[in-house]
Amino acid sequence: MSTLAWTDELVLNQPELDHTHEEFVALLNRYGDALDRGEDALPAFRELLAHTEEHFAMEERWMAATGFEPENCHSSQHAMVLNVMREVVRYADDLGDREPLTIVRTELSQWFPGHAEMMDAALVYTMQQRGFDPKTGECRDPAASALTASDAGTGAPREAVSACGSTTCGH
Repeated sequence: MSTLAWTDELVLNQPELDHTHEEFVALLNRYGDALDRGEDALPAFRELLAHTEEHFAMEERWMAATGFEPENCHSSQHAMVLNVMREVVRYADDLGDREPLTIVRTELSQWFPGHAEMMDAALVYTMQQRGFDPKTGECRDPAASALTASDAGTGAPREAVSACGSTTCGH
């Protein structure tokens, strides 16, 4: 049984991010399959956590390079998800409690599509607008990520990006 299917609805047309997201879904399913077979799912979950840490770090670098505020709701959501995932590992390691492994499977499979469709789509849009190349880490407009860059030739300072694309947090 698949925990989450990789579908066209998850594709953001940003190759590096789509590849990373497809890997996330595959690892989530591998961990879910271990649960379904009654196996110890902790090793697969640790692999998912390591991938998610790298995945989110990549997005954080991209947000910084494209002018997102350091404290933004997209980053906050990453921090919350990683905290929960690390707590699942802590419960398993320190308390011998495997129950959170079964709970977080459902939570992650329900959370991820909305995160990709709103927050990651907003990141991709910003990357496109600022001409950001994720392979080089540079923007076509070198001043695009600078908070002091002029906005659209008006001479007004460019605002840092604080919006995440979600309607749930008011940004």
